Amino acid sequence: MASRDDIVIVSAARTPFSKFGGVLKNLHSTELGTLIIREVLRRTGLSGSDIDEVYYGMCIQSEAALKYNVAGRQALIHAGLSPQTLSLTVDRACCSSLVSVQLGRKSLLLDEAKFCMAVGAENMSNTPVVLNGHRWGTGLGKPVMVDHLNPIMYEGFNSLAGDAGDVALEYGVSREMQDAWAHGSQMKYQEARKAGKFKIGEELAALELPQKKGDPILFVEDEFPKPSTTIEGLAKLPPVYGSKTVTAGNAPGLDAGASALIITRRSVAEAYGLKPLGILLASSSIASEPRGIAEVPAFAIRKALHAADVRLDQVELLEINEAFAAMPLVSTKILAEGDQGRWEALLAKTNPNGGAIAIGHPVGASGARILMTAMYELRRRGGGIGAVGICGGLAQGDAAVVKVDGTCL
Repeated sequence: MASRDDIVIVSAARTPFSKFGGVLKNLHSTELGTLIIREVLRRTGLSGSDIDEVYYGMCIQSEAALKYNVAGRQALIHAGLSPQTLSLTVDRACCSSLVSVQLGRKSLLLDEAKFCMAVGAENMSNTPVVLNGHRWGTGLGKPVMVDHLNPIMYEGFNSLAGDAGDVALEYGVSREMQDAWAHGSQMKYQEARKAGKFKIGEELAALELPQKKGDPILFVEDEFPKPSTTIEGLAKLPPVYGSKTVTAGNAPGLDAGASALIITRRSVAEAYGLKPLGILLASSSIASEPRGIAEVPAFAIRKALHAADVRLDQVELLEINEAFAAMPLVSTKILAEGDQGRWEALLAKTNPNGGAIAIGHPVGASGARILMTAMYELRRRGGGIGAVGICGGLAQGDAAVVKVDGTCL
């Protein structure tokens, strides 16, 4: 039953995601954040002064430092929000923008805000190569340059791909299964695109990108998907970063993009004449042993379902971020509790329109992306309950449960 105290989503959009070195390569991530803040605000008709708090997720702090950090603060001011708007830039690796949703939800539940915005933005193409030690000199030693994208790993730990691959094999999830999932992600995305599921005005927002010469580029479609992917081609790719199973084909790219949602209480939405798009029933965070990165989406989803008082069999669809193909495969197997039939049924509900392997994974933006992808798919189906989960570096996990009912349609 609808309650005036429900936490509801009243606007949700993302930019098309760009591939590494693609059309967005020259935009700083805060510029992407600015553009998507403007878009979700425009869709509601709210003024910039109506937003009380902005929680802004991003991961690659060296890229933020190109603009001297406090990325969320900079983006909201450039977007035209009030200078009195509070902001917090959040880094929980790939979970960052879903954490931002959770932080906004907490502020609303505490009656500390009327409208909160959760944003995520990343431009991995714009990541700098960092030179350190030059300020004070290195004596006879050579200055050390660090590429923050190569390799993608945390000093003193195994590579993320290595851990994900090892854990996948422990759960009986083979390289062949991961390749098959990756191929399926690409094909499902193509089917969804042809069906008009990723269209401007719903999940996607068009970007007009000025050029030094000639007319602006209108960017309206994800750039990363690979419709020509084949199982045979995936099988030929070598593993990366010391993994036994993870390859460039069953992992996403190094992408660019931004996503944002506006959340409020139902009573406030009604007072402003805004119809909810979806109801945020619960959110959760967990952390585990660092090597268990492929497992944590399952644990976070379990926790969120418990908080929402929703059984897994009531869930119409799952969105589990494809940081690697191992993540949805391992996490759904955990949720199935060893039941093969149940596992297959959960896999059939997971990422029905493809996931990050096809769409892209601009890391700070992906948590909010999976939430809005689930919500818009539920709306197309006429309602239902969805659960979303995402892992972050060194085995952090976040999840949310979203419902679309007749009050949202």
